[in-house]
Amino acid sequence: MTDGRSNDRRQGFAPVVDEQTRLLILGSLPGDASLKAAQYYAHPRNGFWPLIGGVLGEDLPAQPYMQRLARLKGRGVGLWDVIASAERSGSLDAAIRSPEAADLRGLVESLPMLRAVAFNGGLAARLGRRILSDLESVALIDLPSSSPAHAISLSAKAESWAILGTFLPDKPPA
Repeated sequence: MTDGRSNDRRQGFAPVVDEQTRLLILGSLPGDASLKAAQYYAHPRNGFWPLIGGVLGEDLPAQPYMQRLARLKGRGVGLWDVIASAERSGSLDAAIRSPEAADLRGLVESLPMLRAVAFNGGLAARLGRRILSDLESVALIDLPSSSPAHAISLSAKAESWAILGTFLPDKPPA
């Protein structure tokens, strides 16, 4: 007997980076709400935008999506996922099957200003560290997941996420 849901193959998004990216934040694979909206971290209860906005000192959740992405890039922050595609029913990382890794090595090697890679959640950290563990000039940082399924308070997550600010330019561009 099945629950009526299928394990469709889900495709991730293109990376949001440029030659000025100093900090790359990697999730696992976009969830259903994000895939439907074609936006990173689109679920209204996901804490990503408030968390990174807190690091940057900007109210990112109040901005339109494309402006959020522009602000991230303008501050040297890039986004992507460790999984390019996978089978998954629902949005939980635990339901991911047959993952195909994203070309993290290729992306990292194309970013001359990169100083740190941060993993948004345990699965992203486990998979990403396997691929990037031998990097010498880039810090690898494990973060508590911004997902509402990771049940610690947003303020506790923000304490851990605050370290990201040390990898960004001292002053934001005007």
